[in-house]
Amino acid sequence: MRWERLYRLAVAGSDTSAALLCVGGGAVLLDRPGGSRGLLLVVAVAVALVIPLVPSWDQRILGQGTEEFRRLGRALLTTAVVLAFAAVASGATSLRDWIFGVLPCTALLCLLQRYTLRKILHRYRAAGSCLLPVIAAGHPDALEDLIARTRRESHLGWQIRAVCTSGRSGDGRAPDRIDSVPVVGGFEDVATKARLGGYRVVMISADRYWTRTRMQRLCWDLEGTPTEMVVAPMLMDIAGPRVHVSEVLGMPLLRLSEPVFTGPRLFVKSLVDRMGALALLVLLSPVLGVIAACVKADSAGPVLYRQRRVGHHGEPFVMLKFRTMVEGADSLREELTHDEGAGPLFKLRDDPRTTAVGSWLRGYSLDELPQLVNVLRGEMSLVGPRPSLPGEAARYEPEMRRRFLVRPGMTGLWQVSGRSDLSWSESVRLDLRYVENWSLTLDAMILWKTVRAVLGRQGAY
Repeated sequence: MRWERLYRLAVAGSDTSAALLCVGGGAVLLDRPGGSRGLLLVVAVAVALVIPLVPSWDQRILGQGTEEFRRLGRALLTTAVVLAFAAVASGATSLRDWIFGVLPCTALLCLLQRYTLRKILHRYRAAGSCLLPVIAAGHPDALEDLIARTRRESHLGWQIRAVCTSGRSGDGRAPDRIDSVPVVGGFEDVATKARLGGYRVVMISADRYWTRTRMQRLCWDLEGTPTEMVVAPMLMDIAGPRVHVSEVLGMPLLRLSEPVFTGPRLFVKSLVDRMGALALLVLLSPVLGVIAACVKADSAGPVLYRQRRVGHHGEPFVMLKFRTMVEGADSLREELTHDEGAGPLFKLRDDPRTTAVGSWLRGYSLDELPQLVNVLRGEMSLVGPRPSLPGEAARYEPEMRRRFLVRPGMTGLWQVSGRSDLSWSESVRLDLRYVENWSLTLDAMILWKTVRAVLGRQGAY
């Protein structure tokens, strides 16, 4: 599609211009070059920067997910290693200035430009443009789930416009539509419909019809077309670093490694949590003081609200928040019969117990800031599942208790996906998805998205 080529060209152009701009600026600031040798050094650094960026221009990863930024980081790290080896081999100590000066500037500029381009693309997709037409095939229940997921996450750019199925709906009849998407044929019609309809993606979901031979034949039938075939595994919420594809006994196998809850990555996460919490407490101390004074002046009662929550490995701890309700609000809950919360959560959009200052604090999640102390103590993390109330935890199913394998977080996938507007099942799914797939890159993206979610007051009440 034309928009794909233009977007890839825009990403490649922005990366290249960032590299050239930073290298050129570095040459001026570092008083380089000095003759042909210095000019050669500048050109070599620019080439060393641009070449590793090429794999990150793969249009299959552009505009969605963390893989794009992971590849960008890997490219810049590769450049740093190459320049470090070149400095050692040639004895050119001047390369240190490029490694510790020019490279970080390039990384920051590339990151900002890519984020800006991604937001522009997402805005077009939210308006119904720049979408990849998809035809999906599978059992009606699996197709309904896929359709709901693609609509909920429109920024990914996949739009299911037709489906093929031989299954039966809940009432035992063959459906002619699934969630308003037309059924255009059976499984044997997938390749023909994909060719004639100009679909960019054929998505195969779970159904016992799909044997090895039939999947292989469909793959052959799609050869020579621009259509890409993707298979949605049964374990849809397991992805990222846990999934590995390897060839064993002449066939591809999907290996699922265990979630990582120990080791160097967890140590880095804990270190970032403690250092980040300490830095934020110091930087925000004037803000915390002002908020505390406002809470005290607005209504009688303590400044901080202490609530018992269930944390890592199911251990209880006392979570801190700025008080946003009148004193004794817990005892008044029985008088409130209306509940807008999801599942066992009690929530009211216009809770009469909330104070004037408390309503404002909740809108921008400022009441959560004292939890930085919980992070500093090691009871919470900056990013993780939502901390559970003891009453909620007592009603959890066995699979829901997996959320206790990691520390609860001040923010998480639930925070950047709608907070109180989410259904209970969706909140649980997001928490379990984080536990199964957490990584340092995912944490960084959640922290970045939290800023936007808080400023936009998404689902905050």
